[in-house]
Amino acid sequence: MGIKEQPSSAAAPSAGGRDAGAGRLRLAGAAVLLGLFMIHSSLDGATSPPAPAPAAAPAPASGTPGTPAASARTQAVPPSAPAAAPAPQGPAMPASAPVRLSIPRIGVNAPFTRLTLDKKGVLQPPPNTDSNLVGWYGDGATPGERGTALVLGHVDTKLGPAVFWGLGALKKGNKAEITRADGSTAVFTVDSVEVFRKDDFPDERVYADTPSAQLRLITCGGSYDHKRRDYTANVVVFAHLDSYRRH
Repeated sequence: MGIKEQPSSAAAPSAGGRDAGAGRLRLAGAAVLLGLFMIHSSLDGATSPPAPAPAAAPAPASGTPGTPAASARTQAVPPSAPAAAPAPQGPAMPASAPVRLSIPRIGVNAPFTRLTLDKKGVLQPPPNTDSNLVGWYGDGATPGERGTALVLGHVDTKLGPAVFWGLGALKKGNKAEITRADGSTAVFTVDSVEVFRKDDFPDERVYADTPSAQLRLITCGGSYDHKRRDYTANVVVFAHLDSYRRH
């Protein structure tokens, strides 16, 4: 059980996150297979966690439905130039390890543990002996830094629902607060909550480096496969740093 990836050799965090500079992402090229990550310790699917609301369909481009926009049909496309590094965007904080996660909307108030890779390059999930514990990928962004910080949690354990049981009930605009070792608090706003099949997980979209301070909250979801004794999907919350405060 874990996230298999190719660890990179990025430098340690600098003040400034699966990161400072224009956003370090230390999960080398998003080479992560979250489909292998099973944050689940078997309730045998007796009950199901809340599912995210269906995403609204994107608005069609201007012009005739089902066809490219007029400007795209009539303008030649110039040769692409090498992409420049994106400029930093939005607020960001210096590196500092997370201490506690609070999500009032779903009643989460949990401490952090640091997650590491095993010898095979698989990211180990939080211990399943504690149902109120979240994990942070310690070689990635610290929540609040520029880049993508990864926070993982169990949806359930053998004892019952766990810390991220209600993750799918979050909605755009909900808040998540993370207190950090330096005494500061990072306040994140949810942008979307989505479900991805484990066998078709969009690594690049979830883990890609970003010029802003981003947060991903990840757990299991979808239907429960009794034969495999695992959920078929992952719930992913996409959020951005909205503000921060120092105590």
